[in-house]
Amino acid sequence: MSRSKSSNQWLNEHFSDQYVKQSKSDGFRSRASYKLLEINEKDRLFRPGLCVLDLGAAPGGWTQVASQLVGEKGVVFASDILPMDSLAGVEFIQGDFTEQSVYDELMATLGEYGHSGVDLVISDMAPNMSGMTDIDQPAAMHLVELALDMACSVLKPNGNFVAKVFQGEGFDNYLRDLREKFSKVVTRKPGASRARSRECYLVGKGFRG
Repeated sequence: MSRSKSSNQWLNEHFSDQYVKQSKSDGFRSRASYKLLEINEKDRLFRPGLCVLDLGAAPGGWTQVASQLVGEKGVVFASDILPMDSLAGVEFIQGDFTEQSVYDELMATLGEYGHSGVDLVISDMAPNMSGMTDIDQPAAMHLVELALDMACSVLKPNGNFVAKVFQGEGFDNYLRDLREKFSKVVTRKPGASRARSRECYLVGKGFRG
């Protein structure tokens, strides 16, 4: 089957992308790694020894960054409905974290490591885009709402949260909700985020608990 014109344009853009090329040379699993690195450079979310939960982790670009930044004394828990190749210092739980069995497994794994709470929740989740805003935007907002619900259930007081959000219907309400739950909220648009994309990243610092 021949590819569509738009598909070919995307492939050409993808493989000529500087971040795609750099991710290959740096050994990262995805160009998204640079988004988290830039966010961390501005917001200082990571430090050695932290307990981090990565939601929607596959293929592991953010997980790699998190694992490197928390070091040997830290631990990263990652979850996705898709499989993910193992990474040193990372505990991966495959499944839908909104399902009780997966949630229970995640909580049990946290307990095994002696963690009564998580210092940082990160989420780069996004739905499979159809190209139809009326379908894609509600689906995207549903995912970030689920990520926030999870963050509120596992974060320690004063913990932090970062999630990908698409600007559009529901964004302003989500931003207000985030500001109620965190002492400080900022919006980031990393350089690795394509200019035409409606995606941005919301960083919540100082979870009120």
